[in-house]
Amino acid sequence: MVNLKYNPMINIRFTLIMLMALIAVSCTDGYIDDIAFVAPGTDNVAPEIQINFPNEGTQIRVVEDVTAINIDFAIEDDIEIEKVSLNMDGTEIASFNEFIDYRRFLKKYTFETLTNGQHVLEVIATDMSGKTATKSVTFEKTEPYQPFYEGEVFYAPFDGDYVELVRLQTPDIAGAPEFANGLVGSAYAGKTDSYLKFPTDGLKNDSFSAVFWYNLNANPDRAGLLVMGPPDEANPSAMNNRTSGFRLFRENAGGKQRIKLNVGNGSGDNWFDGGSAADIDPSISGWNHIAFTISPDQATVYLNGEIVSQNNFPGIDWTGCDLLSVGSGAPRFAGWGHLSTSSLMDELRIFDKVLTQEEIQAIMAAENN
Repeated sequence: MVNLKYNPMINIRFTLIMLMALIAVSCTDGYIDDIAFVAPGTDNVAPEIQINFPNEGTQIRVVEDVTAINIDFAIEDDIEIEKVSLNMDGTEIASFNEFIDYRRFLKKYTFETLTNGQHVLEVIATDMSGKTATKSVTFEKTEPYQPFYEGEVFYAPFDGDYVELVRLQTPDIAGAPEFANGLVGSAYAGKTDSYLKFPTDGLKNDSFSAVFWYNLNANPDRAGLLVMGPPDEANPSAMNNRTSGFRLFRENAGGKQRIKLNVGNGSGDNWFDGGSAADIDPSISGWNHIAFTISPDQATVYLNGEIVSQNNFPGIDWTGCDLLSVGSGAPRFAGWGHLSTSSLMDELRIFDKVLTQEEIQAIMAAENN
């Protein structure tokens, strides 16, 4: 007797056999196109080269006399790349002739022994038809900055970047500040809601001095210049804790801009307001030199080398002062609206000593020659 019960395994085998037969017939009848060779075409142009880093004019600043640099470049060709060479100052430092994508080559190469001075990086690319392209950039590894003045622990020249040169620290940048022509090279150009945030390691000393040049834009009519203050847990969105650190700022005084200093002593704060002697007239364009010094028992504010405010106080307290704001009172001195400056700042230096008036005037003369 024939067993007519349903057998799933027989049904699956039958289905597979039928599918294979259909595929074979379809291929035979031309329902699937054959893979055909396509000629690559005529090689019309030389490779294109893009150097992503270093760029023309890049300055490499590190504390070491010899350092590594990561070279970043890209090559494209219309048909096929045959060879790529990297030259540094006329000497080949690397070559490449194997490419996963024969029309496009993206590469980052580390050159380990970059020395001080100006350098020329040259990228040479050759395609399979013998066409060659060359692109070069000139850049510089600058010699490590050596403090020029006794006690100098911070120097920001703002010459095209915001790097502090004594410790080679790059700040966090708020907003979008810019650069402009400065007294020496270029200068920091403040913008709305823009400022720099540096760490304060090595800056919190019992004796402290800061000097810089300032080209006033009186709009807005008040702004922070330099602030090293603590957080304000009671007013996190409008901080104004003045019991430690310092706040150097400007504000309107009868149409002029008055420079003021506030210093925290641990239990309270002390004010150093020079009155009209500390005023800058916004109708007179140009650079003014601002300086202040803090000792364990006295603070002094200078404008253009002259004392405008000086008094005794108990000494500065640095509790919680882990942030230096440049170009704004934000975020630690925002409660009274002393926010970003739209003015220019140049040649900012900080010292771990109290500068004398003669030393401040000597710095002014050296920078304004």
